[in-house]
Amino acid sequence: MTDKEKCNPCGCNDECDCSEEDADFLTLEFDDGQEVECEIMGVFDFEGKEYIALIPDDDSDDVYIYGYKEVGEDEFELVDIDDDEEFKKVVDEFEKITAEE
Repeated sequence: MTDKEKCNPCGCNDECDCSEEDADFLTLEFDDGQEVECEIMGVFDFEGKEYIALIPDDDSDDVYIYGYKEVGEDEFELVDIDDDEEFKKVVDEFEKITAEE
């Protein structure tokens, strides 16, 4: 599967007729107790690791990017990207993938 396909959450092509109802959502809880509902935009590979892009349902243009680690069937963990240089590279890759779409 290509990065482009993996970043498209429904797995369809760009002319997809899927509705937002088909999207997957998760709730992030931050250290301060704030919760934000996020749509899973997609998962992509970069330099041998997987990352996930999330769109918060807060009327902003933000995209949250985390490391992605499968821990079981239909289960995964979000991993904070603590290294600033790694985070910058991952964001650059994400921007390349989304620009191609």
